[in-house]
Amino acid sequence: MNQILQQGQTVRVDPSGVLLTVGRFLGGGGQGEVYQAEVAGKAMALKWYFSATATAEQRSILETLIAQGPPDEQFLWPLELVSAPDLEGFGYVMPLRASRYKGIVDLMKRRIEPTFRALATAGLALAHSFLQLHAKGLCYRDISFGNVFFDPKAGDILICDNDNVAVDGQEVGGVNGTPRFMAPEIVRGEAAPSTQTDLFSLSVLLFYMFMVHHPLEGKKELSIHCLDLPAMKRLYGTEPVFVFDPADDSNQPVRGHHDNALAFWPIYPQFLRELFTKAFTDGIRDPLGGRIRESQWRAAMVRLRDAIVYCASCGAENFYDVDLLRASGRRANTCWSCNRAIRLPPRIRVGEHILVLNHDAQLFPHHVDDQPTYDFSEPIAAVVQHPTDPSIWGLKNLSEQKWVITTADNTVKDVEPGRSLTLAAGIKVNFGKTEGEIRV
Repeated sequence: MNQILQQGQTVRVDPSGVLLTVGRFLGGGGQGEVYQAEVAGKAMALKWYFSATATAEQRSILETLIAQGPPDEQFLWPLELVSAPDLEGFGYVMPLRASRYKGIVDLMKRRIEPTFRALATAGLALAHSFLQLHAKGLCYRDISFGNVFFDPKAGDILICDNDNVAVDGQEVGGVNGTPRFMAPEIVRGEAAPSTQTDLFSLSVLLFYMFMVHHPLEGKKELSIHCLDLPAMKRLYGTEPVFVFDPADDSNQPVRGHHDNALAFWPIYPQFLRELFTKAFTDGIRDPLGGRIRESQWRAAMVRLRDAIVYCASCGAENFYDVDLLRASGRRANTCWSCNRAIRLPPRIRVGEHILVLNHDAQLFPHHVDDQPTYDFSEPIAAVVQHPTDPSIWGLKNLSEQKWVITTADNTVKDVEPGRSLTLAAGIKVNFGKTEGEIRV
């Protein structure tokens, strides 16, 4: 393959004139090629456009994006334009993706096996980052698993290919999206990309991540002998049906063909399944009012993290599904992996929110503050084991504020920073702005 740029070649950063040295070839796509590069001793990524895509319109888009700056640090955002005196066209530099980040395709092909906690953390980060993008009046236009990378251990995410981002509602050229991720109204040719169509694509991406399957591929897909453009238009545009639509079983998953969807769907708690159901029923019929907002996904991902409970028999992550337990009248979930009853650890309820107090559980500012900051860098509490009696567990105050607790017999005590309270039923903890209650 003849590459546009050669390793060791220099190009010029505009308008500063700083020289950038081209490194190894990283990959190519429909618009251009990406290389590792070095500028002022720092490793960066460089995208250079093919002549057909190096248009004045694309350059104008990049200039606007560079001037605005990234919505947050998760976006591998265009930083500066680059050119070469002996070469037509242009490119841009952006941050370089670290090797610990893997593609969603790696998840789909089971080359990586992230924990449910890592997936929920990644889902939270994605929802938050796209919320920041949309808050700036921008739409991404092409949310898909080809444009997102995540750390399967920690759940950190990166979003690439940001050179197609545009002002919401602005009619510009460029991509309309990736097949299977585009909103039905785009597939039908009735709408252009917007924040509303981004919301649909985000829901598809999250469904892929958690179910390892597409939300619209069930019996209808199996009946198609040739998945050509007219067939894809019906499946994803004119006749889309959610595979778990409670009112329409015409496209339900088929065992032996859609086993991922059938296996993963019942694992997740009812509140998450309800969000996906709304996204692909109301969200298809009513694009303006029926789609799940980024803030809703963000809150759901936090709740999902907090609902994780470990099976004492096999160690598998499960979810404490309080809604399902209430509806069924049962007192405990059954492990999806070993089918044994799960012994629940203590929980703490703060307002309407419940956090399972596993051996590794931590509380963060958003658990006790009215403002959902979702900052996981500094825990304000952690579950700890008694130093001399391992059968006793407590909650350690890692904050700078004193807690006031009320025991079941109405005894009031202070828990100073660095001290712990014993996890026992009925203890109420005054965190300052909110109060929590321990349940066992």
